[in-house]
Amino acid sequence: MPPPIFYPRLAVYLAEVTQEFEQISTNRQQQLKEVSQYIRQKLETDQPVQVIVICTHNSRRSHLGQIWLQIAAAYYHLSKFTSFSGGTESTALHPNVVTALQAAGIEISRQTEVKNPLYQCRYSDHFPAIEAFSKVYAHASNPTQNFAALMVCTQADEGCPVVIGAEARFSLPYQDPKAYDNTPQQSKQYNERCRQIAREMFFVMSQAVEA
Repeated sequence: MPPPIFYPRLAVYLAEVTQEFEQISTNRQQQLKEVSQYIRQKLETDQPVQVIVICTHNSRRSHLGQIWLQIAAAYYHLSKFTSFSGGTESTALHPNVVTALQAAGIEISRQTEVKNPLYQCRYSDHFPAIEAFSKVYAHASNPTQNFAALMVCTQADEGCPVVIGAEARFSLPYQDPKAYDNTPQQSKQYNERCRQIAREMFFVMSQAVEA
């Protein structure tokens, strides 16, 4: 099966990311493989796979997780996979995340001029755009059952010991790049977090489809 056609700059980024799995520690790989196992079990029984990536404000890490999971699903030809994101509260998708994703080769356009704007994230002309805006995880646009919850920040993980409707729950915290806002390290830290989450979400999908 030929690889999906991604935008050229993103294709280069993904080619690099998929060669970086050895950078993931053994312990972290084991945690990620638990998510892969959930996805594989759903696929083996021909069920659609739904994953909600959750952090406190749904502004940074959860969006990165959602977007990279969906792109990884396209990369590995998983048509029955859909990722979502949400928070324990809503704010807005942070502009620094938009910038980091654009640097990776994703085309992002702002659709609304409001405090919590809607963005369209395009990675290929062969797949629909990913819509991104901040929301609580129980928002009407997210599934209410038959989904896995992926907790990507410690605060949301501790504050949401039970995610209502989730049939599986995984804790995968990432350092918040927010700590570097308005510092000389801002761009570097956001790009690094973007790359780390891309690498790990692609690892998850690679393991889910591994024979």
